[in-house]
Amino acid sequence: MSLIDVVIQGVQILMSEKRDAVVQKIRELHQRLIDAYGEEQQDQDEKVDPVATLANTILSQNTNDSNRDLAYQQLRARFSTWEAVRDAPEKEVVEAIRPAGLAPTKGPRIQEALRTITEQQGEISLTFLRDMPLEEAKAWLRNLNGVGPKTASIVLLFALGRAAFPVDTHVHRVSKRLGLIPKTASREQAHDLLEDLVPQKAYYAFHLNLINHGRAICKARSPDCEACMLSDCCCYYQGSIK
Repeated sequence: MSLIDVVIQGVQILMSEKRDAVVQKIRELHQRLIDAYGEEQQDQDEKVDPVATLANTILSQNTNDSNRDLAYQQLRARFSTWEAVRDAPEKEVVEAIRPAGLAPTKGPRIQEALRTITEQQGEISLTFLRDMPLEEAKAWLRNLNGVGPKTASIVLLFALGRAAFPVDTHVHRVSKRLGLIPKTASREQAHDLLEDLVPQKAYYAFHLNLINHGRAICKARSPDCEACMLSDCCCYYQGSIK
């Protein structure tokens, strides 16, 4: 074995050991978060419309949950079917979703997505993504205008039960502070990193509890580190990252 081969093998071993340590840390954090916030289980028998999830997630971009929910309720009250949303005058859709903010952008995006789904599938349904290879399903969704990795992962995980790990602003912030991903990792990079590190069976609850923790304690501007049950293993609290 050459010196270069020895060096490469050594680097691979170190990387593997580091990954194993992070995976073990995630398992510990997962249990602590469950102890603090509970473990919400995904109901596999619950029928969730992935098209509704897609529209709802587009509405959620750059707004809070209350505004998103109000906009979605108004949209469904105004239009009884997704076909009606697709075929409505743009200005009517925009007006219906105005509480979500950025309505002139989000309205056309929702209608464009519905048209694309119809053109490619012959109906407004995303259930075909359930049987598509995961990376292909992600790519298909991300080809829709306004759909990034977070929106695609939310549709796949929450509506179709696929092994995708969504990363929103809370998950991104908390994961970096805990040292689960590099502090320089973008939100887009974090999707692939966390999907590799988090055990798939923990995706659903761990994602939700990172959000819960980010809202309750690990806030962006004023994290309550003294009240945090994770501070002893937090790189941010220990001062190794800022």
